[in-house]
Amino acid sequence: MQENKSKYDKYPATSIEKGTLVKGWKNILQQITPETGNNIIVIECYTGIYYEQLLSHFKNIPHVFFMDTAQLFRSENEILRITENFMKEDILFGYLSNLSIADYFDKEKILAVNQEIKSIQKNGNIVLFGYGSSCITKPDMLVYADMPRWEIQQRMRRNEVAGLGVDNKNEAFSLQYKRGYFNDWRVLDKHKKTLYKQVDYWLDSTGEVPKLIDKKTFFEGIEKTAHKPFRVVPFFDPAPWGGQWMKTVCDLDKSVTNFGWCFDCVPEENSLLFEIDGKTFEMPSVNLVYLKAKELLGEPVEARFGQDFPIRFDLLDTMEGGNLSLQVHPTLQFARDNFGLPYTQDESYYMIDAKEDAVVYLGLKTGIDRTDMINELENANSDTALGFDDKKYIHSIPAKKHDHFLIPAGTIHCSGKNSLVLEISATPNLFTFKLWDWGRPGLDGKPRPINIDRGKQVIQWDRDAEYVTSQLVNQFEEVARSDGWMEERTGLHPTEFIETRRHTFTGPVQHMTNDSVNVLNLVEGDEIIVESPDSNFEPLVMHYAETFIVPASVKEYTIRPHGKSAGQKCVTIKASVRF
Repeated sequence: MQENKSKYDKYPATSIEKGTLVKGWKNILQQITPETGNNIIVIECYTGIYYEQLLSHFKNIPHVFFMDTAQLFRSENEILRITENFMKEDILFGYLSNLSIADYFDKEKILAVNQEIKSIQKNGNIVLFGYGSSCITKPDMLVYADMPRWEIQQRMRRNEVAGLGVDNKNEAFSLQYKRGYFNDWRVLDKHKKTLYKQVDYWLDSTGEVPKLIDKKTFFEGIEKTAHKPFRVVPFFDPAPWGGQWMKTVCDLDKSVTNFGWCFDCVPEENSLLFEIDGKTFEMPSVNLVYLKAKELLGEPVEARFGQDFPIRFDLLDTMEGGNLSLQVHPTLQFARDNFGLPYTQDESYYMIDAKEDAVVYLGLKTGIDRTDMINELENANSDTALGFDDKKYIHSIPAKKHDHFLIPAGTIHCSGKNSLVLEISATPNLFTFKLWDWGRPGLDGKPRPINIDRGKQVIQWDRDAEYVTSQLVNQFEEVARSDGWMEERTGLHPTEFIETRRHTFTGPVQHMTNDSVNVLNLVEGDEIIVESPDSNFEPLVMHYAETFIVPASVKEYTIRPHGKSAGQKCVTIKASVRF
């Protein structure tokens, strides 16, 4: 393993020099309570907040009328009915919702409330709290209580929060997540996009002490981040196959059994931190994507993907762990027809570290009988004692450090034990069809969902050992070299839109974003520094295994070894979108 691994920064932040941050409920309520007493104060919110707790605090604003706008929603049965088509009868998969927050409200209830507001509006403050509360009446002051999706997921697992208009907190996590992913987050994101210019204050209630920033501070942080290299806040998760590598590299809790995942670039779910006078403010990093898609992604990428961040980086740790589930991702048309997705999950595995016995399972053995394989998978999953003969059907390849395996959608694959994989993929992050999980239970002691019926519809049977060897393994091509550096193209299957480049260097290397967001990881070396040739942004120091994002707006940047790595060999992997 790499030496001196404890430099990994788990809480990267954008520094804001002249911002306003208020801590604690007493100070927050004082900040947002108007001096005059005839105002309409609206507190919008995202799912995953501790709803009743926030409601009780905002009731302390002096008022003559207070409304919890959840009381204006349709009944839970009606909401279950209108969302039924997006939930489907499946433990994992639904269909992307096209509902709006207005669809949740009972029109007669809204009419009655508006009449009541008009009758008392000049008597004192009117406070509205809840999802879609700004739809009821025009606010004089608007506060938004936001929540990153990763924190929402933790609260879901602890059965602490409910969905949008439904009390589902005691359901299985997979069902809560499905409702969030396919419906609730779609509805609330659509609504939030209409509010950015109206919001006066943003509330962070992720920690024990709430924090508030004003509109100016919010937009200063967004603007600064969109024009410099930055990191989102990584999050870590155990897995049935998880390993021990990241505990040391990323300085994680040694008492936890394992860590399988490090999601270091999933802007839809990660947080973004602003640092203001030594204090941090946390919010969903997807706000940056929604507000600055063109600057962040590049105009050609935005034209193709809209406000979707199309590249995901994460780490898969199986060191002293086990094999991932044998799996396949849906082909594009299947993803469109069945889930409403505009694109699918193509990916690749770059090996940051590997022991001598590490392997990657990729593709099929040549000449197998597909019917026999599916029958054996079905039998093995019905009775795990029967097992599945992977050696008979699945092609496996010894894996070593710096190998790169391409995995276009429809290719059977999984990482084996004793490796650390940098997984580079298109963003949709739920659409894995597990075919075989090696007969083991999930972390909850129950079998994880297997999707052979879907998987067999998308397996590309021509991706056998011969195809894999010639098309998907170590497709390295030198692009350029000069004194102290070499650039290689390391992966781009004809069906994939993510192109990867590897830079090996002992001195400065000039990079161009080329109208696409760049996502990079330092896969070898202790430390590098990312600089602007024109001093357009502050230098950013990056450490081993850290992922960072360079907005397309940066255009040009330089990377060189730094600190103990000065003069030593460093290696980065860079992903961008091919046009």
